[in-house]
Amino acid sequence: MLALSRLPGIGEKTATRLTFFLLHAAPEIAKELAAALGDVHERVRLCSVCCTMTEPDPCRLCADPRRDDRIVCVVESVPSQLAIERTGEFRGRYHVLHGVLSPLDGIGPEDLHLRELMVRVAAGLDEIIVATNPSVEGEATALYIQRLARPFGVKVTRIASGVPIGSDLEYADQVTLARALSGRREL
Repeated sequence: MLALSRLPGIGEKTATRLTFFLLHAAPEIAKELAAALGDVHERVRLCSVCCTMTEPDPCRLCADPRRDDRIVCVVESVPSQLAIERTGEFRGRYHVLHGVLSPLDGIGPEDLHLRELMVRVAAGLDEIIVATNPSVEGEATALYIQRLARPFGVKVTRIASGVPIGSDLEYADQVTLARALSGRREL
């Protein structure tokens, strides 16, 4: 039970519920789960191109010939990549940093997959879309990427941010409203 409670989002009650489920389930279910957990560390690795988590190398997105090789969307994490991919709007390539610059937490450029990104930039890109979170660290990372790419003449853009659909302006913070105003577009 203690091992299950170490998983993110799993508290003591959920760990207890899962433990009792496994105790009452067919032994094959527990064995299948144990095997799957063991396989994670043995079979999943970083894609040699975009640094996402994958079993095949390159990953299925990097291997897809229908995607645009000239545009790369840079994200903080694999869940961010999956969120963008679920929209069905982006048909370029990805690059996963596995974090953002955060000097206070001891995370510098050498701790991110920026070296691999620069190999891709040097090979020739038209655009880098920086899709890091709109936080101080995400903004610092975006600016750092812009500085790295500048000598290569690559266009660096930032995803838009602003007021979410369905929210009320009166509850939005000042930074969000300022971003929404500066990023406005013609109807």
